[in-house]
Amino acid sequence: MRESWQRRSMSTTNENQLTSNIRIPFFTERDAEIAYNTLRVDKEPPRGGCVKTMFVEGSTLEVHFTAADAKKLRVAVNSFLDTVTLVVETIQQFGG
Repeated sequence: MRESWQRRSMSTTNENQLTSNIRIPFFTERDAEIAYNTLRVDKEPPRGGCVKTMFVEGSTLEVHFTAADAKKLRVAVNSFLDTVTLVVETIQQFGG
């Protein structure tokens, strides 16, 4: 994985929903696909109040979060990034 994660934005939508978009660059498309396939099975719980969508664009994993309040958005993003860290360390340890 490249040195840093890029956080694109955090904004409020017309429906008073907060959003956060994160771009995570990987060295290869294969590494991005491995991360995507690993992370996509971990759905946001319905009671969590946050919706997460992901897709791969080239060697970049892009993630979009939407939530009704800042706390739920923060918890979802932090939890996701903790999991991403573990996935990246596993890819680095065992190779992509």
